[in-house]
Parts: sequence; C-alpha cells; structure tokens
Amino acid sequence: MAIKTRKPTFKHIEAEWSNYHETLKEIANLRQEIINPFDEEINDPTVIAGTNSVRCVGHPTEQIAVRLSANKRLDYLESMATTIEQVYNALPDNYKELIRLRYWRKEKLKWDGVAMKLYISERQARRWRNDIMQATAEQLGWR
Repeated sequence: MAIKTRKPTFKHIEAEWSNYHETLKEIANLRQEIINPFDEEINDPTVIAGTNSVRCVGHPTEQIAVRLSANKRLDYLESMATTIEQVYNALPDNYKELIRLRYWRKEKLKWDGVAMKLYISERQARRWRNDIMQATAEQLGWR
C-alpha cells in the first residue's frame, strides 16, 4: 500500500528532479575537493611551503577512501542522483519525455506546453508527474 507523499516532500523531490544535472556537477566537484583537498593551498601565496602540519604521510589511498565515505553531503547527493536515475530508467518513454520537457530543459515548459507536446491533457501530464514523484519518494523511503 502506497503512502501519500506530503506536500513539502513532494516539492522537495520535484526540486531535486529539476536540479538533477547540477547535482551531478556538484558531486563531481565535491569528489575532486575530497580527493585533492590541498589543491587550493598550492596556488595560495599565503601558505608557506612545508609548514602545513595537517598533511598526513602514510596511506593516502585509504585516507581518500575514508574522506569520501565519511562525507555526508556527498552521500546524500549520490543517493539522490542514483534514485533519480533508477526511477527515470524504469519509466515508460512518454513519462521520460515529460521529465525532459518539464525539468531538464534550459527553458522549462509550463504544464500546458508539456501537455501539448505530449498530445495529452494538462491534467494527465500532472498525473504522470505525480506518479513519478510518488515513485521517487517510495524509492527514497520518504513520506
């Protein structure tokens, strides 16, 4: 039995769909910052070479793995991106087109424009959206 998604949760999930491509960029940037945390210091004239006692000598690969796995923001973003990808890949083609038209275009269409492009009613387009957001909420375990 599906639990009806609360309105704030629905809006949050919808915003995540809209920001999916920015989320992927943010994941890549965050991973790079975690893997190479001292890149900014190399070009910073205020940092004197050899004075940074924070740098650890030892097992750099393990240190990177620990930093990657311990970063809560990265974990959240990757979880959200993975969920969106899983839901999207399971959708029928007409639902996928709705996502591309409404959420993933530079100039997002309004609901009447989406409906017109898909040759359906505006109400039907919104029903499809509701189905997609509900599936995403269920996949995330949100209510």
